[in-house]
Amino acid sequence: MSLLHDAVHVESLTVLSRFRTDFYDCLTSRADALFELADAVLCTDGPVRSLVDLALAPEHRRGHGSLYAGLNCGGLDVARLRRTLAGVPLPRAAGGRLVLAVDVSPWLRPDAGTVPDRSFCHTYGRGSAKHQMMPGWPYSVVVALETGRTSWSALLDAVRLTPGADLAATTTAQVREVVERLIVAGQWAEGDPDILIVLDAGYDAPRIAYLLSGLPVEILGRTRSDRVMRRPAPSREEFFLAHPKGGRLPKHGGEFVFGDSNTWGQEQAVTVTDTRLYGKATAQAWDRLHPRLTQRAAWLDHDGPLPVIEGTVIRLAVEHLPSGGVNKPVWLWWSRTGATAADVDRCWQAFLRRFDIEHTFRMLKQTLGWTRPRLRDSAAADRWTWLIIAAHTQLRLARPLATDLRRPWEKPAPPHKLTPARVRRGFRNLRTTTGSPAGAPKPTRPGPGRPPGSKNRRAATRHDVGRVLATGETYQRPAHHKTGTKPRRTTKEPPRR
Repeated sequence: MSLLHDAVHVESLTVLSRFRTDFYDCLTSRADALFELADAVLCTDGPVRSLVDLALAPEHRRGHGSLYAGLNCGGLDVARLRRTLAGVPLPRAAGGRLVLAVDVSPWLRPDAGTVPDRSFCHTYGRGSAKHQMMPGWPYSVVVALETGRTSWSALLDAVRLTPGADLAATTTAQVREVVERLIVAGQWAEGDPDILIVLDAGYDAPRIAYLLSGLPVEILGRTRSDRVMRRPAPSREEFFLAHPKGGRLPKHGGEFVFGDSNTWGQEQAVTVTDTRLYGKATAQAWDRLHPRLTQRAAWLDHDGPLPVIEGTVIRLAVEHLPSGGVNKPVWLWWSRTGATAADVDRCWQAFLRRFDIEHTFRMLKQTLGWTRPRLRDSAAADRWTWLIIAAHTQLRLARPLATDLRRPWEKPAPPHKLTPARVRRGFRNLRTTTGSPAGAPKPTRPGPGRPPGSKNRRAATRHDVGRVLATGETYQRPAHHKTGTKPRRTTKEPPRR
């Protein structure tokens, strides 16, 4: 047992050291300053409150000027870092299946009028108004999920959504690139189970499944409870038996109304599972249901006839919620047909694991300080985001190596069950073992800076929020919106009769 433990320890240490070296190689300019900034994020005591405080950490051997210069003028090969993240060990579900989750997390900047590329981000739970749209930078993040109750997930990619971006198109391109990188890295091979992509209700799961056709993926998305699906169209024989006089063959079958149980009919699979928190969980599945598409909105520019995207609809209902609230059923749409009882259980359990990404967002924001800096340049924000992703990946790789430095009031954690915050608490000791490829700083003197008493004579350019339409055109306000008065009529209209 001791030899096996030593072998696992050595292997984990090797993987962590290799990733730190590969991450340093991805830094193309001001590499030492950026690398030590990431180490300062991992080793500083307590949550990250501001950027300038990181310059005081022992792991950051340079001044605060080098810190800001690295973020504003440094270089990072994002494509190479993405390939590196795809090559590290990833968590897998039962049967060796990769389960990926996609979600959008905002970096709110409501008071930054001089910051470009801001969009309106959806926020929830801020004050009395629960749903608000706040200016900021929305980031689409892809993670690999683990099994069981955990606060860990493997970050694979992050893309900042530009103003007016199509969420479904951006998500499709992002997921396609992530899957292709995983295949190249050997994470998926021919004969392995398809990669499961889990989405929340804000995504159009059928459209994403159609755009990702040809890849070894399955799409599982949550749908609204007021949706209406259609059954398969009847065959020619069934149609003429029901309509002896003939007529045009329909493209869609009968309606499946989520809110009307009379339209559901007989389900193809039913499972009942006893859970610890929710009581009995009942899952019902109906096969070969599809949405009725129309030639508008996202399908406005589609060439040819609209496709019929069939899938399986799953309804999950539980006895009670731990909070005592109203236990409304959850509706899911799976991009495969012919679901068995095992497939139904695997789908709804994988969807519940999707909420682990919220723990990752909380760790990035509240502990690692992802949204703490008040950066003006969006490129610097992207650079800082990738530093945080690299730091979180190092915490995940150091998970088997960390020692539980718990507080006196904290409960002891089982082996290899430490939370990300507890692993970060002991990362300073691991850093001395893995080493640092960053070079020693050179002795310099601080610059003269701005002369005392002088003022900045160049006012920063102010940018509007989300002034780009989905078509890519710049939104222009009418003239009377700027002056506050309506335009005057130049010609008289004839009197109405």
